[in-house]
Amino acid sequence: MKLEHLFQLGLAFSGLAVSYARLLTIPTTPFNQLSGDYSLNEVKQIIVDSRFANSVDKEGQTLIPPTLKQFAETFQTDLKTSVGLDISLSEAKQPTPDSIFITIQKSTDFKDVAGRPTSEGYKLDISNQGVVISGASPLGAWWGTRSLIQTAVVGGLKLPQGSGTDAPGWGSRGAFLDAGRNYFPPEFLIEMCSYLSFFKQNVFHVHLSDNLYVNTEIYTQERMKEIYAAFRLWSDDPELAGLNKRANESYTRSQFDNAQRQCARRGVTVIPEIEAPGHALVIGQWKPELTLQDMSMLNISHLDTIPTMKKIWKSFLPWFHSKTVHIGADEYEKGYVQDYTRFVNTMDEFIRKESSHSMRIWGTFTPSQGANVNKDISYQHWEFSQDNAYWDYIKNGYNVLNTDSTFYMVGKWSDSFPQTLNKSIIFNGNPAGGAFAPNVFDAKNATNNPPRSNPKVQGHLAALWNDYGPNSTTVTEAYYSFRNGLPALGDKQWGGDLKEHEYDYIFERLHSAIPGQNLDRAIRSNSKTILSYKFDSTSKVKDHSGNGYDGTIRGCKINRSAIEFSNNCYLKTPLTSKGRNYTLSFSVNPSESTGTLFEGPDSALLNGYGSSSNVTFMSGGNPYSLNYTLPLNTWTDVSLSGKGDHTYMKVSSSGKSETMEFLTKMGINGERFVWERMGIEAPLETVGKGFKGMMRDIVLKDE
Repeated sequence: MKLEHLFQLGLAFSGLAVSYARLLTIPTTPFNQLSGDYSLNEVKQIIVDSRFANSVDKEGQTLIPPTLKQFAETFQTDLKTSVGLDISLSEAKQPTPDSIFITIQKSTDFKDVAGRPTSEGYKLDISNQGVVISGASPLGAWWGTRSLIQTAVVGGLKLPQGSGTDAPGWGSRGAFLDAGRNYFPPEFLIEMCSYLSFFKQNVFHVHLSDNLYVNTEIYTQERMKEIYAAFRLWSDDPELAGLNKRANESYTRSQFDNAQRQCARRGVTVIPEIEAPGHALVIGQWKPELTLQDMSMLNISHLDTIPTMKKIWKSFLPWFHSKTVHIGADEYEKGYVQDYTRFVNTMDEFIRKESSHSMRIWGTFTPSQGANVNKDISYQHWEFSQDNAYWDYIKNGYNVLNTDSTFYMVGKWSDSFPQTLNKSIIFNGNPAGGAFAPNVFDAKNATNNPPRSNPKVQGHLAALWNDYGPNSTTVTEAYYSFRNGLPALGDKQWGGDLKEHEYDYIFERLHSAIPGQNLDRAIRSNSKTILSYKFDSTSKVKDHSGNGYDGTIRGCKINRSAIEFSNNCYLKTPLTSKGRNYTLSFSVNPSESTGTLFEGPDSALLNGYGSSSNVTFMSGGNPYSLNYTLPLNTWTDVSLSGKGDHTYMKVSSSGKSETMEFLTKMGINGERFVWERMGIEAPLETVGKGFKGMMRDIVLKDE
């Protein structure tokens, strides 16, 4: 489709006949076109307005806002990554011909849906002299760079001349991730922030403590002490010794600090949540004396409960760089409304006294039920069985963040909730007609939704919960829950007017240009064959695919077109992981049922696990084993295939073939088990570490 046609799409659906109403980006960008185009190929430099180079946005959600210069530096890197332009960066007070000039402009035009000024607004001007991005703040200018890159990607570096003023309708836009019941490495958090940022989403809410469901009807207290529960922050504070028992599945202060800073450099604020007094089994296992009969519920009336929570928060408040922190306060035991209110208000007063943070809680008890929490606390609505956000909170003067179960996802399996975002509801989810928006708490009954311009609606986050624990999903499977729908939702969270078929047309094109991440685990290749090792030389491992991904031998020998593994030698490749839709084929002849066949940062294929000789895939520290053992001292042809969210292994030996699928066994609330599929990346970084035997004909293909 030609550039002109792409912009005409925006025009046609706006009903205008003269000027283009918007750029076809995600979210859409208001834009009035003049005649002519401008090519980014003409740009000679990026210029940061020296008068504002060190300015920061003091109105946003983070306590560590980047400067205008820092945002420009990230933009410079993104231009190279996304559209292949390597452009120099400098400072000056004025633009020069063929430059991208980034500046600050104080304007009354930057307003949200409630008519309030917002620091996230920007103006985009494109002429035959270059581009000017004028932000209400450095953050606003940053969002302008997202529009510019997307327009360049859609138009093949050609930009329409004209101008547009843009601002988000709501201040909080993004996603929620349950990291309490499944661990996500800090690198994954950073990549997710890059994903969010490209579509102008500015909040990543990370749930840092939780537990599997405590089935009080069948669990004894001894059993409750063994249920999976986790606290993801690792502290050396002696007063918290024993709270976190999972050092390898935790964030140190430096790791969490780096993640927050890397996210902030892309305009995304990490909102941390430590859950209590419900969903607090990890605290109950640490201090059983503080719990009710259900050990996931803290006994608020116990004299040490609130002091214990104050100790936890005092230790970790200095870690957090968001203006808002979340204490959970979700699904507490009914009948304890007054205790609950005292807990919430006491924690609010403590947090405000100890820090500059404000506080948020989940909607649990309403004013009509007797809850009387401080009005400076914001609510996060998630389910109508708990509250009615409009009538219970907004009508009573509370600010509310919308995380309604309309877009509530549960990783891998649920008998109540989906695993991916519903695109149809995104584009048609307003019961009053039209697309979803953050003021739509109820997608079925319009009377439960405040007006679009209601100032008490803070915004919207889509939530992914991991109700069934760490072995239910891999790390990247969480990303795939968000992948196809979250950008579309970002358009609505911002206030855009993208149509569903427009989104379907441009999404994959834009997706391939998202900088700062490779969540698809894509690998560049000149053909379907990504890598091919024939081991036809005794001195080196040449890649016969034509991609140049030659391997490096670390102590191994090549003999008769096979590589021999012994004495902890291995083969190193320049690759790490291959995402979905791949086939990794090889022939293997093990002398022992031990060692690692292939390993990468996302997964490892093992020739036996623990005392078992069964072939096992490891991902996220969890084993997924087949009921199959590779025969010793015999050549077996193996084909490992990732097909969408399924992973298979086909083996052929002695004239017989068998295909098996890697599955996970999920425990469902202590009542039953469910076997489900696993989508696991191909591990490629090393081959044969600890393995004893031979391999030949290693081939990786994109399917």
